[in-house]
Amino acid sequence: MEDVLEIKDLVAEIDGKKILDGVNLIIKKGEIHAIMGPNGSGKSTLARIIMGDFRYKIKSGDITLNGKSIKELPPEERSKLGIFMSFQQPIEVSGLKLFTYLKTIYSIHNNQNISFQDFIKYIQEKANNLKIDSSMLSRNLNEGFSGGERKKIEILQMLLIKPKFSIIDEIDSGLDVDSLELVAKSINDIYKNESIGIILITHYMRILKYVKPSYVHVLMDGKIVKSGDYSLALEIEEKGYEWIREKMN
Repeated sequence: MEDVLEIKDLVAEIDGKKILDGVNLIIKKGEIHAIMGPNGSGKSTLARIIMGDFRYKIKSGDITLNGKSIKELPPEERSKLGIFMSFQQPIEVSGLKLFTYLKTIYSIHNNQNISFQDFIKYIQEKANNLKIDSSMLSRNLNEGFSGGERKKIEILQMLLIKPKFSIIDEIDSGLDVDSLELVAKSINDIYKNESIGIILITHYMRILKYVKPSYVHVLMDGKIVKSGDYSLALEIEEKGYEWIREKMN
C-alpha cells in the first residue's frame, strides 16, 4: 500500500484565534511539496499541527496517515508511525548529551540495539557529511550551538530516523551558503534513497534552488490559495506574493 499523508478541510485555532481555515493537502511518498507564503500565513502552524502540537485546537477537519486519523495521537506516536519534523527554532536541552539522544532515537526508530562502538562509526560518518564537528556529539543537545549548527543536527536526526514523511520548517534560515548546500544534499540523498514524502516550508526561494519540489502551494490567511509546479516558485521570486492576493480579491 502506498503511504499517504492527507490533511482534510483542516480548521484550527489558538487562544480563540483562527489560524488555519480549511487546508487540504495530499502528500505521497516520493513527493516534495513546498509550502510557501508570507510571514504569518500559517505555514509553521500547519507543520506543528501535523506533528501534534496540542496548543492548537482543531475545530474541524482531519489529518490521516494511510486513511487512519492521527489527529488525536500525541507527537511521539506520530513519530513512531513515520512522521518527522525539523523545527525552525530547535531548543537546547541541558543535561542530555547529543550522542546519547541520537543513539536512543536511532535504536527506537530502527528497532535495533546498536553497540556503542558501531554507533560511533555510523554517526561520525553522517556527521562528517554535514561537516558537523565530532566534538559536538559529546556536548548537551543544542546547548551553545549556533542557529546553523542546530539546523544541521535536525537534519542529522532525520537521516537516523529515516521517516516516511518529513516536515522541514524553514531550514534555510540561519544557514550560510555552504551549509545550505550540505543540508540540501542530505535532504536530496534521503529523498532519493528512501523515497520519503517531504513537506518543505519556506517563504524564500533560497532552499528551492537546491531541493526541487514536485509541487508548490501558496498558503495565505490560513488557506492554500494557489498550487502549481516549480515554475510557481520562480514566479513568486520575481513578483512576490501580492499579485496572488490581488487575484483572490
